[in-house]
This record gives sequence, structure tokens and C-alpha cells, in this order.
Amino acid sequence: MILKKFVVFEGIDGAGTSTQIKLLRERDADKKIFFTAEPTEMPTGKFLRQILGGSQKASPQTTAYLFAADRAEHLWGEGGIVDQTKNGLTVVSDRYLFSNLAYQGVTCGEDLPKMLNSPFPLPQLLFFFDISAQKSIERVEKRGEAKEIYENEKFLNDTATRYRAVIDQYKKQADSGMRIVELDATLPKEKISDLIWNEILPIINS
Repeated sequence: MILKKFVVFEGIDGAGTSTQIKLLRERDADKKIFFTAEPTEMPTGKFLRQILGGSQKASPQTTAYLFAADRAEHLWGEGGIVDQTKNGLTVVSDRYLFSNLAYQGVTCGEDLPKMLNSPFPLPQLLFFFDISAQKSIERVEKRGEAKEIYENEKFLNDTATRYRAVIDQYKKQADSGMRIVELDATLPKEKISDLIWNEILPIINS
């Protein structure tokens, strides 16, 4: 199932999704885009952020279930993604089920994340920010912020490999109806922003 007017940005930590979200906000002068992210700002999402930050402990399996619960409310809860699309807005989310399949696919295997995410609709458009783990870690370290538990080169290298496999798997599903645009995340941010805008504008105006 495809959810029309739903767009997702995906990539490992440091890939530049947050930067591009900021630039897209600046272009959205008519406020036709509803911006959101996962984990959400709901209680489930806040607890997940504590786990990712290392202040709370949880097993990889529990974390996978929490991501799915957070996503369910994000989609179908009052004022969530589905409601916003029904109101005619284009929804852009920084991360969605693909990051869950990649990150939790590394921490607890492929089967559980695949099962938990099977009920969720696919976006109309997916942007995949392709970048090496080494380059992403360089960017993360330049932030000067405390690292999350997944932000180390070994883990991100494994996750980048898993992400690639996830994206390739969906690319083979030609009948899914989801458009996938791969972006070289090392390009100048302004060029990436132009590429994104040209792809998303027809959806905004649909």
C-alpha cells in the first residue's frame, strides 16, 4: 500500500537528512508541507531517544517493538501522518520504517523488524542519502555533540550495508508504486536541495 503525499528521507547518522529538512522548510513558503520525524515527540518517541542517548537500557528486541509502536501512533494517531495527508498537506518525515529495518536489522536480525513493519504503508517518494560510514562519522564528530549509541564507525558500517540491502530489495519490487531517489550525500548541500525540490514539487502540487 502506498500513502499518497507522503515523503521520507532516509540515511545513516550524518548523511545530511536534517540539513535537507531545514533547507526544504525554507523553500516551503506556502506552508504546504507538514514536517515530522522518527522517533516522534510523543512519549514513545521520547523514551526511544533516551535509549538511543544511552540514559535508558533496553534489549534490541524491545527497541524494535518500541519503534513500531511509535510509528503506529505517528501514522494513525490524531493529527498524525494520515490525517495530514487527508488535509491536503504533503508530509515529509525524517526517517521511517526503512531505518528500523536497517538499524534493528543489525541489532536483532532481519525477521523481527520485517514482521513489525509489515502493516505500515510505503511512502509515495523515498529519498535515500547514500554515504560511507567513515564520512558520516566525520560529520557526526564535527557536531561536537554527545554521540548516540549507534554512532560509531563499526556499527554504522554494518548499518550502511544493511540499508543498501533494504533499498535494493524495495527497488526490485517494481510494482510497489513507491518511487526511490538515491542521492549522493557528499554533494554540496545546495545541489542536493535542488534535486529534492524538483522531485517533491509535483507531489506538493498534486
